[in-house]
Amino acid sequence: MNSGELFGQIVLVIFLIIIAIFVITILFRSIRIIPQANAGVVERLGKYRKTLMPGLNILVPFIDRLRPLIDMREQVVSFPPQPVITEDNLVVSIDTVVFFQVTDARAATYEIANYLGAVEQLTTTTLRNVVGSLNLEEALTSRDTINGKLRVVLDESTGKWGVRVGRVELKAIDPPVSIQDSMEKQMRAERDRRAQILTAEGTKQAAILQAEGSRQASILEAEGEAQAAVLRANGEAQAIETVFGAIHAGDPDSKLLAYQYLQMLPKIAEGPSNKLWIIPTELTEALKGITSGFTAGRGPTSPTDNSGPGASPFTASPFGTPATGPTDSGPTSTPPTA
Repeated sequence: MNSGELFGQIVLVIFLIIIAIFVITILFRSIRIIPQANAGVVERLGKYRKTLMPGLNILVPFIDRLRPLIDMREQVVSFPPQPVITEDNLVVSIDTVVFFQVTDARAATYEIANYLGAVEQLTTTTLRNVVGSLNLEEALTSRDTINGKLRVVLDESTGKWGVRVGRVELKAIDPPVSIQDSMEKQMRAERDRRAQILTAEGTKQAAILQAEGSRQASILEAEGEAQAAVLRANGEAQAIETVFGAIHAGDPDSKLLAYQYLQMLPKIAEGPSNKLWIIPTELTEALKGITSGFTAGRGPTSPTDNSGPGASPFTASPFGTPATGPTDSGPTSTPPTA
């Protein structure tokens, strides 16, 4: 083999190697694999051609160009604190968190240069507009309202960019330090006031319950005393009926009744406060009954007959009390029975 043939073979091998490299390069540039939840924008000769979906895609080498992939998942971005002036001229610092998702890769690529920076700036301006119409107390207590207004405004503005804003949350609202001290003092005073009110209400309820308990106890005690009195009265009535029935059943004579009457007279005078003892008018009748019992069979002489010779003009008391006066001067005057 001469040198010319050897040189021709070497050139052929080099040419084949170059062709192989060119084919491999064409294949490498023609095949594109797009990961899941991503999208790719293809430009042909500098103009939008199509949007590649996840999976295997074929491009025309050296004519089609694939732009950087766009993440189609929902993204969370926390923006730095922004100073906002409220309606009552107080500067508060507000941290926001935005949840958004790219829904159109073509619009996110050609309609806005930097959709993430645009969302941040739009969130800041919208937040200042919304919070600027509220005072500090409303801004602190109306987070849901602020979040809803921000989401509506951002979603309307970012729709043409191929971006959908799902949620906007206020992570923190920090008023000035002096306002925080005033709010703490106010809350402490409010808690003390509520504690005093609750204590007073508890004392009031306790007093009401105690008074109600005392009233119920008094009512029950009065009812018990009334029932006891009724039972005692019924018992005494039954005892009187029993005694009365026994007396009538025994048919006592006047002598026994007069004797029992005289036995009851000392009990009438019992007691340290009885200084005046009034003799009932029925005493003479009882004495007559007793005297007639002892003088039965001796004659018709009456124990109170003063017509005989030597009779005393006064009637003696069997218990040593002063005489009531002459018996012949008329009827004896007796005071009312005590």
